[in-house]
Amino acid sequence: MQKAESVTHIAIIMDGNGRWAQKRLLPRSAGHRKGAEKVKEIAKEADRLGVKFLTLYAFSTENWQRPKEEVDTLMGLLREYLKSDLKELHENNVRIRFIGERDMLSADIRQSMAALERQTAKNGGLTLCFAISYGSRQEIIQAVRKAAVLVKNGDISESDIDIKSFSAMLYTKDIPEPDILIRTGGEKRISNYLLWQIAYTELFFSDTPWPDFEAKELEAVIAGFNTRERRYGKVQA
Repeated sequence: MQKAESVTHIAIIMDGNGRWAQKRLLPRSAGHRKGAEKVKEIAKEADRLGVKFLTLYAFSTENWQRPKEEVDTLMGLLREYLKSDLKELHENNVRIRFIGERDMLSADIRQSMAALERQTAKNGGLTLCFAISYGSRQEIIQAVRKAAVLVKNGDISESDIDIKSFSAMLYTKDIPEPDILIRTGGEKRISNYLLWQIAYTELFFSDTPWPDFEAKELEAVIAGFNTRERRYGKVQA
């Protein structure tokens, strides 16, 4: 087993649910349901491997533009997930977090999210963070607005704004930057995900659609990560 001693945080773009379903002549909703089931499996495996943070791109701000029927299906799955699977993860000492523009979500979903965050806040295992109604450009703009207000009010000066202070204004302010970003489903783009946070993250692109992504592939990614030299712009001495 490939332990993740050198890996603190893995971020995943869970892509390929719809194409997985279409390939099997199933409705896209079947792919989304299968993908939701996969989350629990991969979260348990990440925890077993010693990963401390796992951040999953579940629903982007751009996804609101999808057909209403598909959005409604996704929101229904989210409601189910908040009431069942995530509670099981709580029993396994997993801490649950959510990042994104919550105001775009229904009140009952926001309430369930907040309740889960409170219930799991003291859990000491894996921190499982869901990016829901999330867009990185929007997140950065929100942080810029916060900084502008602080400067305007005289709480800070322009010179106080640096990488550390700006990072503290993001949704991920108390989450370490990802060591690894995985995108499943065969596409090779970032899709407005954690753009600030992945400045020095190692990127892995898998042709496997998310519903078929297995624990052994996660281990293979970690093994590949452990062979890479991370120089952060420097040269090796």
